[in-house]
Amino acid sequence: MAESSTETAPRRSSRISAQARPEAPTKRARKGASATANGVAKSTKTGSTRKRALKEGKEGNQDVDVDAEREQDAKKAKLPSPEETQDAADMAVDEPSAPAAPSTPSDAPKNAIDVGDTLPSLVLKNEKGEDVDTPSLTAEKGVVLFLVPKADTPGCTTQACGFRDVWEEFEALDYGVYCLSADSPTAQTKWQTKKLLPYPLLSDPQRTLISALGAADGNKTKRSHFVFEKGGKLLDKKIPVKPADSPRLALEFINGLAN
Repeated sequence: MAESSTETAPRRSSRISAQARPEAPTKRARKGASATANGVAKSTKTGSTRKRALKEGKEGNQDVDVDAEREQDAKKAKLPSPEETQDAADMAVDEPSAPAAPSTPSDAPKNAIDVGDTLPSLVLKNEKGEDVDTPSLTAEKGVVLFLVPKADTPGCTTQACGFRDVWEEFEALDYGVYCLSADSPTAQTKWQTKKLLPYPLLSDPQRTLISALGAADGNKTKRSHFVFEKGGKLLDKKIPVKPADSPRLALEFINGLAN
């Protein structure tokens, strides 16, 4: 009986089958990783945006600071001087004590006089209520006529007292001093008594002479002064002028005529 040979198939090594295969990531794991990556990217982007915003904000603040400084400088540049502020305050209350007058009479000067022209011929009241013919002011001597917006207000008092303090010097130079305003004689008398003003005050409620001198500003009077020589010719005018400067400038001009 023939001997049968049976071939045994080779056995695979158990080592190979025992090695663990890498497991494919699950769907949930893949989704988590993607979310993490997106989060990192988003965080990085947000951080950059925040830094850029902070930088822009800082630069914006700097621009605002610069604009604020420029605006403040502009305001400072436009601030009026104390004298201008006082003049505005004086003129703000400069309302004629007498009732509103009709339009300027047809025979009154309509154009402002200039240096070389003659003092207009008009009749005004003084602080005593007496009639004063303006040509008579310069008949015997020269005249300094200073104009104030409103009697007994701070700036006007400074100007009036300035002329009071050097009044004798004007008289010594043969120049009379007169104050002209739109106030009533009664208001002028009270002011004259209160401040011991030694010179006459002329009342021009209609601002006829004030307008002829070019010192009318609507229903206001510009602070100013005018120097007339004997005979009535206008030699000098300052319009507008600061309260404290007016007496000094008028006296300096007259002193200069003698030299």
